Amino acid sequence: MPQEKNNGIHPDPSQGQTPEDTADTEKIAEEFAKKEQKTARDIKGFWYWLTAGMSAFMVLFYFYNAGVHPVSAQYHRGVYVAITFAMVFLLFPMRARSRKDRPGIFDMILALVAIFVVGYWMVEFEALNYRMGNENQMDFIVSTLGIFISLEVCRRVLGWSLTLTGTAFLLYCYFGPYMPDMIAHRGFSFERIVNHVYLKQEGVFGIMADVLVSYVILFIFFGSFLKKSGAGQFFLDLPMALAGKTTGGPAKVSVLASGFFGSISGSAIANTVTTGAFTIPLMKKAGFKPHVAGAIEPAASVGGMFMPPIMGAGGFLMAEMTGVPYVTIMKMAVFPAILYFLAVLVMVHFEAKRHGIVGIDDPDQLTVREILKNEWFMSLPLIIIVALMLMKYSPGYAAVLATGSCVVVSWFTRDKKMGPKQIWEALLEGARNTLVIGATVGVIGIIVGSIALTGIGLRFSDMILSFSGGILPLAIFLIAIASLILGMGVPVTASYLIVAVLAVPAMSSMLAMHHYGMETISQLGLTQPEAAAWTLLASHMIIYWFSQDSNITPPVCLAAYAGSALANSDPWKTGWTSFKFAKMIYLVPFLFAYSPGLLLNATPIQIVSTFLTCILGTITFSMVTMGYFKCPTNILEWTIAAIGTVILLFPRVVPGITGMEIPILAIDFTAICFFILVYILQTLRIRRNPTLVLPLAERQRLKKLKTA
Repeated sequence: MPQEKNNGIHPDPSQGQTPEDTADTEKIAEEFAKKEQKTARDIKGFWYWLTAGMSAFMVLFYFYNAGVHPVSAQYHRGVYVAITFAMVFLLFPMRARSRKDRPGIFDMILALVAIFVVGYWMVEFEALNYRMGNENQMDFIVSTLGIFISLEVCRRVLGWSLTLTGTAFLLYCYFGPYMPDMIAHRGFSFERIVNHVYLKQEGVFGIMADVLVSYVILFIFFGSFLKKSGAGQFFLDLPMALAGKTTGGPAKVSVLASGFFGSISGSAIANTVTTGAFTIPLMKKAGFKPHVAGAIEPAASVGGMFMPPIMGAGGFLMAEMTGVPYVTIMKMAVFPAILYFLAVLVMVHFEAKRHGIVGIDDPDQLTVREILKNEWFMSLPLIIIVALMLMKYSPGYAAVLATGSCVVVSWFTRDKKMGPKQIWEALLEGARNTLVIGATVGVIGIIVGSIALTGIGLRFSDMILSFSGGILPLAIFLIAIASLILGMGVPVTASYLIVAVLAVPAMSSMLAMHHYGMETISQLGLTQPEAAAWTLLASHMIIYWFSQDSNITPPVCLAAYAGSALANSDPWKTGWTSFKFAKMIYLVPFLFAYSPGLLLNATPIQIVSTFLTCILGTITFSMVTMGYFKCPTNILEWTIAAIGTVILLFPRVVPGITGMEIPILAIDFTAICFFILVYILQTLRIRRNPTLVLPLAERQRLKKLKTA
């Protein structure tokens, strides 16, 4: 019987990864995931079937709502919030010492109260709109209970950070007159605060709830079905065939696989533990140091939040807040996401060159052609989603049809055929996976409602304009700091929404002043409304990219800590190394501000010019970051390369936008000359000292021998 080829994914000692390594890493990944979700109860019997029934109803209800017939707004939002809140009380214990096998009496009471207060909002929806501003005593009681329930749900699932943030905003609403003059307001009564935050549609049942039930949870359901169908194997097989044999192959596989998985997952942490369970042991065995292997995976995983078609929940929130169709945002996001992954790939390549790390030499590795021939149908669910959205169908409808295609696709696999049991498991897993982000709905509503009530958003914008002195780079830097600080305590999606509500007005006005203070709209090929739309979208893109930085920037960097746990490396060292590989997360927002063409808002020639120059600039930026080209750069070479990178990327503008009439091609040619000079200098150095191209460890060994 002929030996079956190894596709490079299944553990094989010849690849440096043993079954024991994989099992250990997968176990660590599961433990980390449970820890991040505060470990839900493992319930049995009646309680299992009750929560399972609620889960199945949730999934089927929203599939029906998106794919067959939409329901009224109050039921569209309220059903998910009611089921989520009730399931959290039943599944997540109040304290670490609480029983883990079933909910307690107090948990059951809170679950019933949650259903009551949300049900009251749904039943009284129309009446509440009529008596808005003149609420009765029952409205006040329900609002008070609803606020308490929202905070407790968040605390149980996500801990105290976001819960205390929401509480702080409530206190700010009440104690406004006693605040510093810069953020003071007249203050509001407790009744006015809770009624506004809970009953109005800009609070608990506002934009976050609407986006979740319209888009996000449907894509989470899709992800659970995609995983059950076995299609995930294709997204590991293909990167292995594409990059496994190249320099630093395992790390490049990690980057590509994270791009595929991240584009359909909603969390950088989930992406890290999913693909990292396979890629991190592979990188370590190939020769990457543990903290480097643990850092590359989260750095790549963060990029999945920028890559369409899903972009986590941020892209859908952006569409809702800007009024721009999601498919438009998806088109605008593609190229910046490619730049991010290109930067990580190039950095990984230079890291591998520095240490002499080669690819996987496996003669039985399947080729790209063989994988596409045997597994091409596995990509159909993702293709269906993209195609339907490009055909102007709603993202929710596209997700429903793509979810159905996962079941069909599974029937063509050998061992992943989805029958009633697998479909049931996917339903339950999908519903459970929505609870973590669903737990943020109430508190995010509290925060957004408080911002609307107090007007702090406009004051925050005034503060940014004042502190920055009208200097655009400084304003962007201040927003980056604010996003990082906020991201230390709240999930990245919540961080994006809060900072966007606070800072977009300031950023939009500064972009408008910077770009359109002079007569440049015609040079960009834009009309006045198009120019205004670009400043709004660019502002949101800047803030959205910055909102992801807390995943890979110490001291919090949760995705990096997940990679550290899988790699068994020092968390602090892994975090800073991940920050190094993910530096494009801080550069691209500046490009958004200075390059209209990067977000497709320029003439076709200018867009092409921007794309080509940004690709070259990304490669050179990666080279400068790693301090390596043909060999390690010395101070002179690094300085020349850094100047060339700045010339390429800044000002990355169209002629005339800053009052300069220097042609773009002249700027680009000047920058290219700098890198030709670096190439010549390094070639001459290597001729004089051929050991410069040897791996770092070998050069250090030769240096010690020479010294001895």
